Amino acid sequence: MDVVRSGDVFWVNLDPVVGSEIRKTRPALVVSPDDMNAVLPRVIIAPLTSAGQPLGCRPELVFHNKPARILLDQLRAVDKGRLGARMGVIERAVWHPVLLEMFA
Repeated sequence: MDVVRSGDVFWVNLDPVVGSEIRKTRPALVVSPDDMNAVLPRVIIAPLTSAGQPLGCRPELVFHNKPARILLDQLRAVDKGRLGARMGVIERAVWHPVLLEMFA
């Protein structure tokens, strides 16, 4: 696995899930800090979706020429083995202020 950095977007296999957790293999944003990503076998991710209800905790953007929402309300830690291909990067300014506000 290459270096994983905060802001990277990877395909992530989220199955198996329980209840209303978001499922299937989908793009997800790495939100964990780089010092953690460098040493731990897990990362904290926020799934991306093109559907779902708009909420203040779901920053909206265009990713790969498609409208998307970052589901910061569905953060989860996943083993790096769940990460597939790297898809790109989402600038920190798009999502980080919302994440900080959620936990303030």
